[in-house]
Amino acid sequence: MVIVDVRPHTVGIPTDAYFAVDEIKDDGTETLKTFVHVPSAIEGEEAEEIGVEHLLRDIKDSTTTTLATRVAEQLASLRGLQSRLSDIQKYLVDVSQGVMPVDHKIVYHLQDVFNLLPDLGDRTLRESFASSTNDALLVIYLSSLLRAVIALHALVDNKATVGQAELEEGKGDEKAKEKKDEKKDEKKEEEKEKEAETETGKEQEKDTDKKPT
Repeated sequence: MVIVDVRPHTVGIPTDAYFAVDEIKDDGTETLKTFVHVPSAIEGEEAEEIGVEHLLRDIKDSTTTTLATRVAEQLASLRGLQSRLSDIQKYLVDVSQGVMPVDHKIVYHLQDVFNLLPDLGDRTLRESFASSTNDALLVIYLSSLLRAVIALHALVDNKATVGQAELEEGKGDEKAKEKKDEKKDEKKEEEKEKEAETETGKEQEKDTDKKPT
């Protein structure tokens, strides 16, 4: 029997597998059917994996960057590790309190895990960790510095472009204003000339009227 959680809230595969076994009792009473949990995994054959990768090769989420995807995957992995460690801790506590029996296979696996853990008290290992961490932090610092310089350079270029455009626009406005003023001056001169001609004509008419007939 396989139970599938259609709305999983935990990290890992959303399935739980069980199979039925006959539970034999020590007192000789009738056996009973019970379900035993079975470790399960969801995998695909090589041909299926190649086919799925071929179908998904051109599908990209435009709203998610590669860095964000990698961080999300690492976060999911850490949550899965935390969940497994919590299960191991709960099992060891139950064994120490006598709630669950000791399973030597589990103890052997835990011993292998502890044997593979590095000795963090070793000076050489600590220095290696510190050197590796400093190298990684130096790369991050240089990347941040380079990004800031590039952003500042782009900002300066943008400011210079905008300033040049505003300057050219201002020159265009000044030229248009000068042309407008010139036209106004020309109109004023034309009006003055017309007024002068009108006055001259009036004076000539007056002189003509004054002459004796």
